[in-house]
Amino acid sequence: MQIAYQSSTGKVRDKNEDAVGVFKNKHGLILALITDGIGGNNAGEVASRMVVTHIGASFEKTAIDTLDGIEGWFEKQLAEANAAIIDESNTDLRLKGMGTTIVAALVDGGKSIIANIGDSRGYIFSNQRLFQITEDHSYVNELVKHGDLTPDQAKNNPYKNIITKSLGINNDSAADFKSYAVQPNDQILLCTDGLTNMVDDPEIEKILARQEPLQAKCNSLVALANQNGGLDNITVLIAKADSEVKPDE
Repeated sequence: MQIAYQSSTGKVRDKNEDAVGVFKNKHGLILALITDGIGGNNAGEVASRMVVTHIGASFEKTAIDTLDGIEGWFEKQLAEANAAIIDESNTDLRLKGMGTTIVAALVDGGKSIIANIGDSRGYIFSNQRLFQITEDHSYVNELVKHGDLTPDQAKNNPYKNIITKSLGINNDSAADFKSYAVQPNDQILLCTDGLTNMVDDPEIEKILARQEPLQAKCNSLVALANQNGGLDNITVLIAKADSEVKPDE
């Protein structure tokens, strides 16, 4: 599997509070994750990096050889990271109220599990089409689900950045998990809302369809988000399956 990523502060923010990491465990399983920090001053940056560092380091030490049952391990890591953020924010008043979203992909050959908390997203690009795998934990998405807003109305709603779930805010650290059977040449896209608020899915799809290196695609997505305003930090990660993937056991 090939993996590339890119991150940008954007055109408006003073600092980048996103974090990204790719890790491999003792049996070659892959964990890719992106976090988007919440909170003033340096707080968001602290929370986002805490989660990537904690979960990534823990994953590298594991000897897990299959994705079967890995959700339990991941839930435990999320709970520990959540508690650590809360403890840190209670210890240092400058970090009060910090939190972070997370989207992660766990990959083992022909199988992937995508997990998320908040509005950072996971997509699959397969057979020249883009599919959103994750569901935003946001106020506006709840309105869409209940029929109070259409998806088009949601795009420009002034409350679209209000998230209903994140790490570090309370004791709820439960993530949504979606399993996906990876086909040859499929691409997994993880990203923060700094991309999806600036670039529509059809434009993302066009870039992923290009016959060019993954890093060039990452760079193009970030550049387009900045070109369209760059109102937030932007982080994207693309993982591409090999032309042949081992079948699910």
